[in-house]
Amino acid sequence: MRYDLSFFLCCCKSFLGSSSKKDEENFYALLQIDSDASPDEIKRAYKQQSLIMHPDKLAQKGLQPTPEDHLKFTRMKEAYEVLSDPHKRETYDAIGERGMKWLDEPFSIDPQELAHNFATSSVLDRSKIFLIFVGIAVTVLLQPILICLHVDGAFGEDANWMATLTPLWIWNVFILIYHSRVIGMGPIPKPDHVPADDWIDPLPMQKRILSCARFILLFLFELLAALKLDQVVFLPWTFIFVPLYVWEVSSLYKKLPLARMRIVTVEDLEAALGKPFSQFSFAEKELIANRYSVVPSTESAEFLAAQKLKTRARHDIVQSMFRIAFCACLLVRLDLHTDWSWWIVFLPLWVMMFLICYTNWQAFAEVQRKAHEKDPNLFVPSTDNGASPDVEAGYGAVATDGTATSEQTQQQAPKLSDQEKEELRAQVVASSSKLCSKCCSLGFILIVVVLFVAKLQGAHYSAVWIISPFLLVIGLILFILGCAIFGISEVPTDGIDFDFEPFGTDNSRQQPNTVYAATDSPTMSDPVYIPPPPPTNEKINRLSPMDKSEHIVAISVEDNAAAAVVASFKPAETSDKEINELD
Repeated sequence: MRYDLSFFLCCCKSFLGSSSKKDEENFYALLQIDSDASPDEIKRAYKQQSLIMHPDKLAQKGLQPTPEDHLKFTRMKEAYEVLSDPHKRETYDAIGERGMKWLDEPFSIDPQELAHNFATSSVLDRSKIFLIFVGIAVTVLLQPILICLHVDGAFGEDANWMATLTPLWIWNVFILIYHSRVIGMGPIPKPDHVPADDWIDPLPMQKRILSCARFILLFLFELLAALKLDQVVFLPWTFIFVPLYVWEVSSLYKKLPLARMRIVTVEDLEAALGKPFSQFSFAEKELIANRYSVVPSTESAEFLAAQKLKTRARHDIVQSMFRIAFCACLLVRLDLHTDWSWWIVFLPLWVMMFLICYTNWQAFAEVQRKAHEKDPNLFVPSTDNGASPDVEAGYGAVATDGTATSEQTQQQAPKLSDQEKEELRAQVVASSSKLCSKCCSLGFILIVVVLFVAKLQGAHYSAVWIISPFLLVIGLILFILGCAIFGISEVPTDGIDFDFEPFGTDNSRQQPNTVYAATDSPTMSDPVYIPPPPPTNEKINRLSPMDKSEHIVAISVEDNAAAAVVASFKPAETSDKEINELD
């Protein structure tokens, strides 16, 4: 069996259902052949069945083809198309027709059917899914655990780093194979529906080669560092870090044009050149494309995307500069053998983390400010600037002589539609979610780095404690996945009466023979309305005198067979004393 089919069955067999293949119409039965039939036998069977089932052949025999006959012939033809193709036949034999449909159209399967199949699947099928997640966790944690054990001396004094980093070398080999295949596959062919002038290769060869070269630099740095730790090479750490510095410089070279990108609108270009954009020559458009990023307007989605790309490039450059500064401090500590504290060596990283959180907070505050400008009623403005609420609301202004004027201090924002308000809310929520996720992730990384620096400074605890946050999080995730995978089961609903009454309804005082609907009386031909029972004195006493005068009381209800006698009455005039007694 092919590897992709084996992996698909391992992951998705529980979602297909154990009896799905048995319930399907067998393609081999449609052609009336055995499951081990040869390609020639399949071809002969198709011809024989076509002579029998084809609608034209039926018409020649004097029979009127029915829709069922057309459907049977279509199904037989589909069976031949699948079984005549060796690749499709192997897929069909492994996962059946429904599995093939899921591979071709993953979103065509009913989610409720998938949930039902998974809830009724076997423990073995669920265990395969859980073992996949366990394998991913082991793959991620294996190398850090080996490094921590090596630092603690668990492998002995003669252990070398080249052997400890074996998982890393295997991973690097796979990535190198991937880069070589991407480079060797050549340019991506142009689709038929795209004109030749508009086609741009999404993966140009220069970009592929540069990406492969950057990864080779990292690979070379890891190899030199391992040899240096094993005392195989005696080069200074400054030389060991050269590939890493080249990698950072290449990152700056890649991000610098984006950070310096100038964004202009079509209106600006038309005003500068004095003619419509459609009349620009090809040379002018090419020159503009090389120097500027042209967007329709400052309110368009293209402008927001370009601005976001430019801002991200600037942030990446700042982070790269801090990483270079950290490497410089590290080299001073290692090569010059200074007595700098490790907390000072990692100072650039502390500052970089703080600036990342601060910039994300600024971005969130900017989104809130713009949203408040568009809809002040939807987002409450901040009063940190000391502005008066009256002034913010635009009640009026005070002239220089102290007299009140009717002019508003600020222009009222235009009224927004419900859709625009929802978009503003979505923008604020997305910005706040980004702020929380970034700060939480940086806080998690900060804990790990603090544990690492404390260990370097001479703390007496196992190096495994450095990666303990990762072990805790991944263990919690595996626990939740295990509960979700093995705890889901189908709840039988046979014989269970569901209560569809609104939540909070008190049914304890309902009479067993009371029906609150139009019912068919056994003694009368017309339906009889059976009202609810009359209220108790306790409920009447809680009503006000005006409400009591309008109350309706049902007098008699017996076995759902007698007609309900309803009387509306108005009490006689009562004195204040009597009213107080009722209250």
